[in-house]
Order: sequence, then C-alpha cells, then structure tokens
Amino acid sequence: MEKITKDTLIADALKCGNAEQIANVLFSAGMHCLGCALAHNETVADAAAVHGIDVDELVDNLNKAAAL
Repeated sequence: MEKITKDTLIADALKCGNAEQIANVLFSAGMHCLGCALAHNETVADAAAVHGIDVDELVDNLNKAAAL
C-alpha cells in the first residue's frame, strides 16, 4: 500500500487503500467535492490549507483509514 503524504493529490489518495474510508475522512473534514476538477490537481496539503485543517493530522487520519 502506498503511503499518503502532504504532496499526494486528493484523487491519488483515494487509490492508496480503502477508498471508502479515505473518502469518509475527507468528507468529515469538509471536503465534499472529491470528484471535482480540483481533486485531480490539489494536494492533501493544498486542501488542508483551504479548509483550515492541520495537514499532519489529516495525513495521519488518511493513512489510518487507508489501512482499514
């Protein structure tokens, strides 16, 4: 399984493990537009900054979800 980092694109993060659980983490962080054009060009760090979320905590939560 590929590890999700700050530099991982949102669209690629969904391919790094349990996509449903990864999506749930993103949805609960207020990121509801996973299929939009921004998701294909926006990194986890970019999305965290836009949504005012701690990127390290988000990355940790995404990797935990990916492993489920």
